[in-house]
Amino acid sequence: MSRVAVVGAGTMGNGIAHVFAQHGWETTLIDVAPGLLERVLATIRTNFERQVKKGTVTAEQRDAALARIRTSTTLDPVAHAELVVEAATEQPDVKFKIFRDLDRLAPPAAILASNTSSISITTIAAQTQRPPQVVGMHFMNPVPVMPLVEVIRGLETSDKTVGEVVEVAKALGKTPVEVNDAPGFVSNRVLMPMINEAIFCVMEGVATPDAIDTVMKLGMNHPVGPLALADLIGLDVCLAILEVLHHDLGDDKYRPAPLLRTMVAAGRLGRKSGRGFYVYRD
Repeated sequence: MSRVAVVGAGTMGNGIAHVFAQHGWETTLIDVAPGLLERVLATIRTNFERQVKKGTVTAEQRDAALARIRTSTTLDPVAHAELVVEAATEQPDVKFKIFRDLDRLAPPAAILASNTSSISITTIAAQTQRPPQVVGMHFMNPVPVMPLVEVIRGLETSDKTVGEVVEVAKALGKTPVEVNDAPGFVSNRVLMPMINEAIFCVMEGVATPDAIDTVMKLGMNHPVGPLALADLIGLDVCLAILEVLHHDLGDDKYRPAPLLRTMVAAGRLGRKSGRGFYVYRD
């Protein structure tokens, strides 16, 4: 495989496109938001510049990778893709519609992958006529830096599809870990309750965000504290994942902290809005 279409040009989508292009794939980045694709290409270029300065990529490799990226505001280019990676907003209805359209437009042999953080791969696959070729390919943020890819097997996902996606992840320089379809998979089922508990600690006045993050960094050797990580992920995304965990597992230990709901309602979403548990100028 050498041709990929990435649907959704947000934080995750542009990072996924970056990594595929860097590793030799002809990459089409698709998004319907007007003007977004130009800004995203500038972001990818900036991220490549950072890699060049660090010496992990040469200027020639950067230029070749950027030349491999095409953009589109329609799904038409998926007609030529061997692999499609969906990285749209974490809303079931949005993803379901995209997968119905991808199933109609993509070649019959193409693999359809979702970068979803928590939505059932089995349910996504059921929107298509090709459930054996639908799989979870959950990258971590920031995609160019983080080595993990969770490869999620839906109920109908074939061994062949899982094997091919595992090999793709390895070819991208990532470490794939196979998991079965379950709410939150492994990463978010373990991570989100920790973030949620840290938010409850802020809400109850146990400690400040900085104090909580410092305890987890210095006491538990986490590179980033849970509240700074929540700001990076996006508090709206954290809330959406916790709601899936709470609804699908039916256990109140996943109940989102009221403070999280309040912050999302106020538009304090973390880094992307300039303010979450911390204030960001950049």
